[in-house]
Amino acid sequence: MKKIVIIAVIALSAVGCGKSNTEIIQGKIEREQIGIVSKIPGKIVEIRVQEGDFVKKGDTLVILDIPEVDAKKSQAEGAVQSAKAQYDMAVKGATDNQLKQLEAKRNALKEQYELAQKSINRLSNMLKDSLVSQQMYDEAFAKYQGAQSQYLAVQAEISDVRYGARIEQQRMALGQQERALGALQEVSVADSERYVIAPQDMTVESITLNVGELALAGYTLVSGTIANTTYFRFTIPESQLSKVQKDQEVTVNVVYNKSEVKGKITSVKALGAYANIATAYPDYEIQEALFEIRINPIDAGQTKELFTKTTVTLELK
Repeated sequence: MKKIVIIAVIALSAVGCGKSNTEIIQGKIEREQIGIVSKIPGKIVEIRVQEGDFVKKGDTLVILDIPEVDAKKSQAEGAVQSAKAQYDMAVKGATDNQLKQLEAKRNALKEQYELAQKSINRLSNMLKDSLVSQQMYDEAFAKYQGAQSQYLAVQAEISDVRYGARIEQQRMALGQQERALGALQEVSVADSERYVIAPQDMTVESITLNVGELALAGYTLVSGTIANTTYFRFTIPESQLSKVQKDQEVTVNVVYNKSEVKGKITSVKALGAYANIATAYPDYEIQEALFEIRINPIDAGQTKELFTKTTVTLELK
Protein backbone atom coordinates (compact mmCIF):
# COMPACT_ATOMS: atom_id res chain seq x y z
CA MET A 1 0.00 0.00 0.00
CA LYS A 2 2.81 2.39 0.85
CA LYS A 3 4.52 1.61 -2.45
CA ILE A 4 1.37 2.47 -4.39
CA VAL A 5 1.05 5.83 -2.61
CA ILE A 6 4.70 6.67 -3.28
CA ILE A 7 4.32 5.81 -6.98
CA ALA A 8 1.18 8.01 -7.23
CA VAL A 9 2.97 10.93 -5.60
CA ILE A 10 5.90 10.54 -7.98
CA ALA A 11 3.53 10.40 -10.97
CA LEU A 12 1.69 13.55 -9.88
CA SER A 13 4.99 15.31 -9.32
CA ALA A 14 6.10 14.35 -12.80
CA VAL A 15 2.86 15.67 -14.30
CA GLY A 16 3.19 18.90 -12.31
CA CYS A 17 6.76 19.37 -13.48
CA GLY A 18 5.67 18.77 -17.08
CA LYS A 19 3.06 21.48 -16.84
CA SER A 20 5.45 23.96 -15.34
CA ASN A 21 7.94 23.44 -18.18
CA THR A 22 5.35 24.23 -20.85
CA GLU A 23 3.98 27.76 -21.07
CA ILE A 24 1.39 29.18 -23.45
CA ILE A 25 1.99 32.78 -24.44
CA GLN A 26 -0.24 35.12 -26.40
CA GLY A 27 0.74 37.21 -29.41
CA LYS A 28 -0.76 39.14 -32.29
CA ILE A 29 -1.19 38.72 -36.03
CA GLU A 30 0.62 41.56 -37.80
CA ARG A 31 1.13 42.78 -41.34
CA GLU A 32 3.56 45.35 -42.75
CA GLN A 33 1.98 48.81 -42.78
CA ILE A 34 2.16 51.32 -45.62
CA GLY A 35 1.12 54.97 -45.84
CA ILE A 36 0.43 56.75 -49.16
CA VAL A 37 1.21 60.47 -49.05
CA SER A 38 0.63 63.37 -51.44
CA LYS A 39 3.75 64.98 -52.95
CA ILE A 40 2.05 68.22 -54.05
CA PRO A 41 -0.69 70.17 -52.23
CA GLY A 42 -4.10 69.81 -53.84
CA LYS A 43 -7.82 69.52 -53.19
CA ILE A 44 -9.33 66.03 -53.22
CA VAL A 45 -11.85 65.71 -56.06
CA GLU A 46 -12.36 61.93 -56.10
CA ILE A 47 -11.70 58.93 -53.83
CA ARG A 48 -11.80 55.68 -55.77
CA VAL A 49 -11.40 53.16 -52.93
CA GLN A 50 -13.09 52.31 -49.67
CA GLU A 51 -11.72 51.01 -46.39
CA GLY A 52 -11.29 47.27 -46.60
CA ASP A 53 -10.72 47.20 -50.38
CA PHE A 54 -7.85 45.17 -51.80
CA VAL A 55 -6.03 47.12 -54.51
CA LYS A 56 -3.34 46.15 -56.99
CA LYS A 57 -0.09 47.96 -57.66
CA GLY A 58 -0.76 50.89 -60.02
CA ASP A 59 -4.44 51.32 -59.10
CA THR A 60 -5.59 54.93 -58.64
CA LEU A 61 -6.60 55.60 -55.05
CA VAL A 62 -7.27 59.37 -54.96
CA ILE A 63 -7.42 62.17 -57.55
CA LEU A 64 -6.34 65.71 -56.63
CA ASP A 65 -7.09 69.07 -58.22
CA ILE A 66 -3.88 71.11 -58.65
CA PRO A 67 -4.76 74.32 -60.58
CA GLU A 68 -1.29 75.84 -60.10
CA VAL A 69 0.24 73.04 -62.16
CA ASP A 70 -2.09 73.77 -65.08
CA ALA A 71 -0.94 77.40 -65.15
CA LYS A 72 2.74 76.45 -64.98
CA LYS A 73 2.22 73.89 -67.73
CA SER A 74 0.86 76.56 -70.09
CA GLN A 75 3.85 78.79 -69.32
CA ALA A 76 6.30 75.95 -69.91
CA GLU A 77 4.69 75.00 -73.23
CA GLY A 78 4.98 78.63 -74.41
CA ALA A 79 8.64 78.74 -73.40
CA VAL A 80 9.32 75.53 -75.34
CA GLN A 81 7.71 76.90 -78.50
CA SER A 82 9.71 80.13 -78.25
CA ALA A 83 13.02 78.33 -77.62
CA LYS A 84 12.38 75.89 -80.47
CA ALA A 85 11.69 78.76 -82.89
CA GLN A 86 14.93 80.48 -81.86
CA TYR A 87 16.92 77.30 -82.35
CA ASP A 88 15.35 76.63 -85.76
CA MET A 89 16.16 80.17 -86.84
CA ALA A 90 19.76 79.79 -85.68
CA VAL A 91 20.14 76.52 -87.62
CA LYS A 92 18.18 77.33 -90.78
CA GLY A 93 19.21 80.96 -91.07
CA ALA A 94 17.17 83.65 -92.87
CA THR A 95 13.77 83.20 -94.48
CA ASP A 96 13.22 83.03 -98.23
CA ASN A 97 12.12 86.68 -98.37
CA GLN A 98 15.24 87.79 -96.50
CA LEU A 99 17.41 85.84 -98.93
CA LYS A 100 15.67 87.43 -101.91
CA GLN A 101 16.27 90.90 -100.49
CA LEU A 102 19.95 90.15 -99.88
CA GLU A 103 20.39 88.65 -103.34
CA ALA A 104 18.83 91.75 -104.93
CA LYS A 105 21.20 93.91 -102.89
CA ARG A 106 24.13 91.75 -104.02
CA ASN A 107 23.14 92.08 -107.66
CA ALA A 108 22.99 95.86 -107.38
CA LEU A 109 26.36 96.03 -105.63
CA LYS A 110 27.82 93.65 -108.18
CA GLU A 111 26.83 96.00 -110.98
CA GLN A 112 28.36 98.96 -109.15
CA TYR A 113 31.53 96.94 -108.53
CA GLU A 114 31.84 95.85 -112.15
CA LEU A 115 31.21 99.40 -113.36
CA ALA A 116 33.86 100.75 -110.99
CA GLN A 117 36.25 98.06 -112.19
CA LYS A 118 35.71 99.02 -115.85
CA SER A 119 36.11 102.67 -115.01
CA ILE A 120 39.39 102.15 -113.21
CA ASN A 121 40.72 100.05 -116.10
CA ARG A 122 39.90 102.82 -118.59
CA LEU A 123 41.31 105.53 -116.39
CA SER A 124 44.46 103.48 -115.87
CA ASN A 125 45.13 103.48 -119.63
CA MET A 126 44.27 107.17 -119.92
CA LEU A 127 46.59 107.97 -117.02
CA LYS A 128 49.46 106.32 -118.91
CA ASP A 129 48.78 108.64 -121.84
CA SER A 130 48.44 111.64 -119.46
CA LEU A 131 44.85 112.15 -120.56
CA VAL A 132 43.58 112.31 -116.96
CA SER A 133 45.08 113.63 -113.78
CA GLN A 134 46.37 111.47 -110.95
CA GLN A 135 43.72 113.03 -108.69
CA MET A 136 40.88 111.84 -110.92
CA TYR A 137 42.37 108.36 -111.07
CA ASP A 138 42.77 108.20 -107.28
CA GLU A 139 39.13 109.24 -106.74
CA ALA A 140 37.93 106.54 -109.16
CA PHE A 141 40.16 103.95 -107.50
CA ALA A 142 38.70 104.81 -104.08
CA LYS A 143 35.18 104.32 -105.44
CA TYR A 144 36.30 101.01 -106.93
CA GLN A 145 37.62 99.78 -103.58
CA GLY A 146 34.41 100.87 -101.82
CA ALA A 147 32.24 99.02 -104.32
CA GLN A 148 34.43 95.93 -103.99
CA SER A 149 34.18 95.97 -100.16
CA GLN A 150 30.39 96.32 -100.23
CA TYR A 151 30.05 93.51 -102.73
CA LEU A 152 32.23 91.16 -100.67
CA ALA A 153 30.35 92.11 -97.49
CA VAL A 154 26.93 91.28 -98.93
CA GLN A 155 28.27 87.94 -100.20
CA ALA A 156 29.46 87.08 -96.69
CA GLU A 157 26.09 88.12 -95.24
CA ILE A 158 24.26 85.88 -97.67
CA SER A 159 26.53 82.99 -96.74
CA ASP A 160 25.81 83.48 -93.01
CA VAL A 161 22.03 83.61 -93.32
CA ARG A 162 21.92 80.79 -95.86
CA TYR A 163 23.89 78.28 -93.76
CA GLY A 164 22.70 79.45 -90.33
CA ALA A 165 24.30 81.23 -87.43
CA ARG A 166 27.73 80.38 -86.10
CA ILE A 167 28.01 77.13 -84.17
CA GLU A 168 28.30 78.89 -80.77
CA GLN A 169 25.00 80.68 -81.33
CA GLN A 170 23.37 77.41 -82.40
CA ARG A 171 24.59 75.70 -79.23
CA MET A 172 23.29 78.54 -77.11
CA ALA A 173 19.87 78.32 -78.77
CA LEU A 174 19.90 74.54 -78.34
CA GLY A 175 20.68 74.95 -74.62
CA GLN A 176 17.73 77.31 -74.20
CA GLN A 177 15.48 74.80 -75.93
CA GLU A 178 16.63 71.92 -73.72
CA ARG A 179 16.15 74.06 -70.62
CA ALA A 180 12.58 74.86 -71.67
CA LEU A 181 11.92 71.18 -72.37
CA GLY A 182 13.25 70.29 -68.92
CA ALA A 183 10.89 72.79 -67.30
CA LEU A 184 7.98 71.30 -69.25
CA GLN A 185 8.97 67.79 -68.19
CA GLU A 186 9.13 68.90 -64.56
CA VAL A 187 5.63 70.35 -64.80
CA SER A 188 4.41 67.14 -66.49
CA VAL A 189 5.77 65.07 -63.60
CA ALA A 190 4.03 67.38 -61.12
CA ASP A 191 0.83 67.08 -63.14
CA SER A 192 0.97 63.27 -62.88
CA GLU A 193 1.08 63.61 -59.08
CA ARG A 194 -2.60 64.55 -59.11
CA TYR A 195 -3.21 60.80 -59.34
CA VAL A 196 -2.31 59.07 -56.06
CA ILE A 197 -1.31 55.54 -57.06
CA ALA A 198 -0.95 52.34 -55.03
CA PRO A 199 2.78 51.51 -54.95
CA GLN A 200 2.10 47.79 -54.41
CA ASP A 201 -0.64 45.27 -53.66
CA MET A 202 -2.29 46.30 -50.41
CA THR A 203 -5.46 46.31 -48.32
CA VAL A 204 -6.86 49.75 -47.53
CA GLU A 205 -7.31 50.24 -43.78
CA SER A 206 -8.05 53.96 -43.45
CA ILE A 207 -8.70 57.04 -45.59
CA THR A 208 -7.83 60.21 -43.70
CA LEU A 209 -9.52 62.94 -45.78
CA ASN A 210 -12.83 63.46 -47.60
CA VAL A 211 -13.66 64.91 -51.00
CA GLY A 212 -13.22 68.68 -51.01
CA GLU A 213 -10.57 68.75 -48.27
CA LEU A 214 -7.06 70.07 -48.89
CA ALA A 215 -4.24 67.53 -48.90
CA LEU A 216 -0.92 69.09 -47.93
CA ALA A 217 2.41 67.83 -49.26
CA GLY A 218 3.62 64.84 -47.25
CA TYR A 219 0.23 64.22 -45.62
CA THR A 220 -0.87 60.57 -45.43
CA LEU A 221 -4.02 60.15 -47.50
CA VAL A 222 -4.42 56.36 -47.45
CA SER A 223 -2.92 53.78 -45.09
CA GLY A 224 -3.12 50.05 -45.27
CA THR A 225 -1.34 46.71 -45.02
CA ILE A 226 0.88 45.15 -47.66
CA ALA A 227 -0.32 41.86 -49.13
CA ASN A 228 1.53 38.63 -48.27
CA THR A 229 3.42 40.15 -45.33
CA THR A 230 1.56 38.42 -42.47
CA TYR A 231 3.65 37.46 -39.45
CA PHE A 232 3.12 36.63 -35.76
CA ARG A 233 4.63 38.66 -32.95
CA PHE A 234 5.18 37.48 -29.37
CA THR A 235 6.93 38.94 -26.32
CA ILE A 236 8.97 36.80 -23.89
CA PRO A 237 11.28 37.61 -20.95
CA GLU A 238 14.98 36.79 -21.07
CA SER A 239 14.44 33.82 -18.75
CA GLN A 240 12.64 32.00 -21.60
CA LEU A 241 15.15 32.75 -24.35
CA SER A 242 16.56 29.23 -24.02
CA LYS A 243 13.25 27.86 -25.36
CA VAL A 244 13.45 29.64 -28.72
CA GLN A 245 16.07 30.02 -31.42
CA LYS A 246 16.24 31.49 -34.88
CA ASP A 247 14.97 29.26 -37.75
CA GLN A 248 13.12 27.06 -35.27
CA GLU A 249 9.85 25.68 -36.68
CA VAL A 250 6.81 26.13 -34.42
CA THR A 251 3.03 25.83 -34.49
CA VAL A 252 0.97 28.98 -33.94
CA ASN A 253 -2.65 28.65 -32.80
CA VAL A 254 -5.15 31.20 -34.11
CA VAL A 255 -7.66 31.77 -31.33
CA TYR A 256 -10.68 33.23 -33.12
CA ASN A 257 -11.03 30.46 -35.75
CA LYS A 258 -9.26 27.68 -33.81
CA SER A 259 -6.79 26.93 -36.60
CA GLU A 260 -3.09 26.11 -36.60
CA VAL A 261 -0.37 27.66 -38.76
CA LYS A 262 3.11 26.26 -39.19
CA GLY A 263 5.78 28.92 -38.94
CA LYS A 264 9.47 29.62 -38.52
CA ILE A 265 11.11 31.99 -36.04
CA THR A 266 12.85 34.59 -38.20
CA SER A 267 14.10 37.01 -35.56
CA VAL A 268 14.57 37.41 -31.82
CA LYS A 269 15.37 40.95 -30.73
CA ALA A 270 15.31 43.02 -27.56
CA LEU A 271 12.43 45.44 -27.12
CA GLY A 272 13.45 49.07 -26.78
CA ALA A 273 10.13 50.20 -25.28
CA TYR A 274 7.45 48.54 -23.20
CA ALA A 275 4.81 50.01 -25.52
CA ASN A 276 5.88 47.39 -28.11
CA ILE A 277 4.86 44.44 -25.92
CA ALA A 278 2.71 42.03 -27.95
CA THR A 279 1.97 39.34 -25.37
CA ALA A 280 -0.85 40.11 -22.94
CA TYR A 281 0.31 40.13 -19.29
CA PRO A 282 3.78 38.64 -19.90
CA ASP A 283 5.15 36.84 -16.86
CA TYR A 284 8.54 38.34 -16.12
CA GLU A 285 10.57 39.78 -13.28
CA ILE A 286 10.95 43.56 -13.16
CA GLN A 287 14.70 43.35 -13.74
CA GLU A 288 14.37 41.11 -16.80
CA ALA A 289 14.71 42.40 -20.35
CA LEU A 290 11.93 41.65 -22.82
CA PHE A 291 12.42 40.20 -26.27
CA GLU A 292 10.23 40.14 -29.37
CA ILE A 293 9.84 36.95 -31.38
CA ARG A 294 8.80 37.24 -35.01
CA ILE A 295 7.40 34.16 -36.69
CA ASN A 296 6.75 34.03 -40.42
CA PRO A 297 4.29 31.46 -41.78
CA ILE A 298 5.81 28.70 -43.87
CA ASP A 299 2.77 28.73 -46.17
CA ALA A 300 1.71 32.36 -46.70
CA GLY A 301 -1.54 31.20 -48.29
CA GLN A 302 -2.77 29.97 -44.90
CA THR A 303 -2.67 33.51 -43.48
CA LYS A 304 -4.21 35.39 -46.41
CA GLU A 305 -7.66 35.62 -44.81
CA LEU A 306 -6.55 36.14 -41.21
CA PHE A 307 -7.48 39.40 -39.50
CA THR A 308 -4.72 41.73 -38.34
CA LYS A 309 -4.29 42.36 -34.60
CA THR A 310 -6.21 39.24 -33.60
CA THR A 311 -4.80 36.97 -30.87
CA VAL A 312 -2.64 33.90 -31.43
CA THR A 313 -0.98 31.56 -28.95
CA LEU A 314 2.32 29.69 -28.87
CA GLU A 315 3.51 26.87 -26.62
CA LEU A 316 7.02 27.24 -25.24
CA LYS A 317 8.50 23.96 -24.05
